Amino acid sequence: MKKIILLVLLTTALNFSLMAQSNVKIYKLSAYGIKPNSGKNTTPLLTSLLKEIKSKTSDLDKVIIQFEKGRYDFYPEGAIKREYYISNHDQDNPKIVGIEIEKFNNITLIGKGTDLMFHGRMLPLALIESSNVKIKDLSIDFEKPQITQVKIISNDTTAGNIVFETAPWVKYKLKDSTFYNTGEGWEMQPTSGIAFENGTKHIIFNSGDIRVGTKSVSEVSPGKIKAYHWKNKKLISGTVIAMRSWHRPAPGIFVHKGKNISFENVKVHYAEGMGLLAQLTENIYMDGFGVCLRGKNDPRYFTTQADATHFSGCKGEIISKNGLYEGMMDDAINIHGTYLKITKKLDDHTVIANYMHEQSYGFDWGNIQDTVQFIQSKTMELWNAKNTIAAIKPILRNSTDPIKEFKIEFTKALDPVIDPSKQDIGIENLSWTPSVVFTGNTIRNNRARGALFSTPKPTLVANNLFDHTSGCAILLCGDSNGWYETGSCRDITIRDNKFVNALTSMYQFTSAIISIYPEIPDLTNQKKYFHSGIRILNNQFDTFDQPILYAKSVDGLVFTGNKIQTNKEYPAFHSNKKRFLFERVIGVDFSDNKVDGKPIEML
Repeated sequence: MKKIILLVLLTTALNFSLMAQSNVKIYKLSAYGIKPNSGKNTTPLLTSLLKEIKSKTSDLDKVIIQFEKGRYDFYPEGAIKREYYISNHDQDNPKIVGIEIEKFNNITLIGKGTDLMFHGRMLPLALIESSNVKIKDLSIDFEKPQITQVKIISNDTTAGNIVFETAPWVKYKLKDSTFYNTGEGWEMQPTSGIAFENGTKHIIFNSGDIRVGTKSVSEVSPGKIKAYHWKNKKLISGTVIAMRSWHRPAPGIFVHKGKNISFENVKVHYAEGMGLLAQLTENIYMDGFGVCLRGKNDPRYFTTQADATHFSGCKGEIISKNGLYEGMMDDAINIHGTYLKITKKLDDHTVIANYMHEQSYGFDWGNIQDTVQFIQSKTMELWNAKNTIAAIKPILRNSTDPIKEFKIEFTKALDPVIDPSKQDIGIENLSWTPSVVFTGNTIRNNRARGALFSTPKPTLVANNLFDHTSGCAILLCGDSNGWYETGSCRDITIRDNKFVNALTSMYQFTSAIISIYPEIPDLTNQKKYFHSGIRILNNQFDTFDQPILYAKSVDGLVFTGNKIQTNKEYPAFHSNKKRFLFERVIGVDFSDNKVDGKPIEML
C-alpha cells in the first residue's frame, strides 16, 4: 500500500511539474490589427501571426486564438499555396489556403459567432498534422459560390424553351450564346442541376440530376435568360434550381494526419467541395457542426458541392451529434477506408499495390505494424487470414509525383491463392477504421443519400431525423471495383430514428430507405457474406412508397420494433415494389414491426 501511495504522489508531482512548465497563451486578434467588419484582407495578416505564434510555442503550451464577433474577409492575395492530395476531391494543385494550422499541439480557435467569408477559389481551413485542436463558434462561407441559383419564370413545354431568372448575388456573362456563371477570378458553365420546390426547399419529386439549359440562350433583360432548347415539364414556374458543374477542388475544412480534433458549433454554408474532409486522422468530435443554410430566411437553397462531411482512412472514434446537414449536393456523412488493388506479387511476402480511383491518391495508406486483410473483388469475399505490414514504401517515378503505388512487405507469407494474375484482389487496412456515433442530427433536402457507413468497428446511428433525403436515407456499402471504398459493417445499430419521405429520386445504390448494398459483380458465386451484425430497431418510417429495407450479402440482420406510416404526399414510383427485399441474407430476426398500426410479416 505504501508503494502505491508513493507512486500516486510521484505521478501527481510529475503532472504538476508538467503543468508548471506549460503556458496558456491567449491571442486576441484585435490586438494584432485583425478586426472584424473592416473589409480588409485577413489572409496575410492571420497567416503571418500564425507563423509568429508557432515560432514562440512549445509542445507543452496551449494556444487560444480569439476572434471578435463579426465578418472577416479572406482573399487569395497573400495566401499560402500548398500541394495537398485530398481524398474524394479533384487532385489539382496547388491549393490556395486561407487558414493553415500545421503541426500545432493544443490550439483552440474561438469565434464568438465569427463569420469567415472567403473569396475566389480557396481552401478555407486546413488542419495539418496537428493534435488537440478545437474550433468553436464560427462559420465558413464564400461571397460568390460556384453554384448558380436561378428561378424558373416560365416554361413553354410545347416549344421547348424556359426563361429563368438569376438570384440577386449571381454574376454572369453570355459568350457564344452560352451562359457562364462568373466570380472572383473564375468563370464556369453549369452543366447539371438540382431542382427545389419553392418555399419548402424539398428537391422536386422524381427529378434527380437534371440537364440545365445553358447553351443556346439569350438575355431577355438583365438577370433574365431564355434557354431555347431546355425541355423539362417538371420545372414549373417558381422552381428554384442549383445549377452546377461536377468539380470539387477543395473542401471547406481539411484535416490531415490529425489527432483529437474537435468542432463545436461550427457551420459551413458553402464550399466547392465537401464541407469537412478528414483523412488519416485519429479521433474527431463534432457537436453542433452544420453544413447548412443561414436559417429560414436564407435566400440560398444549396450548401456544398459534394458531401457535408466525409472521413477517409480515419481511426479512433468519430462522433457527430446535434448537427444540421441540408441542401448539400451529396451525402451528409460518409465513412470509409480505401482498398488498394494488388497489381503484382513479387514473392510470397511482397506485393505492388495501387490506388485506383482518380479522386483518391497522393496520401499515405498504411504504416509498419498495421493489420490488413485481403478481398476478392468480384465476389467481395474476405480471406480469413489477416496479415501485418512489415514494410511499406511509395513507388515514385519522379520525386515530385503524387503517391499512387506502394511496395508492401508483410510479416507472414501470403496464401498462394492471393495471386493478382488470376483474379482482382484488394487490400484493406483494418488499423485505420473508426468506431462511430451519429446521434441527434437532422439531414434534409439534400441530393443523393443521407448517411453512409463502411467500418467494421461499433457504429451507432440513433435519434436522427432524415427528412426528404432525395435518395436512400442510410447506405451500408463497400466496393473494391469502382470507388474502392472499404469495407464491411460488423457491428452497427440503427435505432430510434425518424425517416420522412426519403427516396423521392433515384441515385446510385438507392434500392430502399435503408439500403445495404455492397457492390458485388459476381453475387452468384459468392459463398461468404460481406456485412454482418446489423440491428435496425424502433425506427419510424413515414413514406409514400414501398421500399423500406434492401439487403444484400448479410449474415445477421435484426429488424424489430419498427413502425411504418404510409402517406399520399407523392405517388409511388420506385421500381422496387417490395417493402423488404433480400439477396443472400441469412440469420434474420424480423419481429414486432407495424405498418399503419397493423403487424406486418417480412414477406
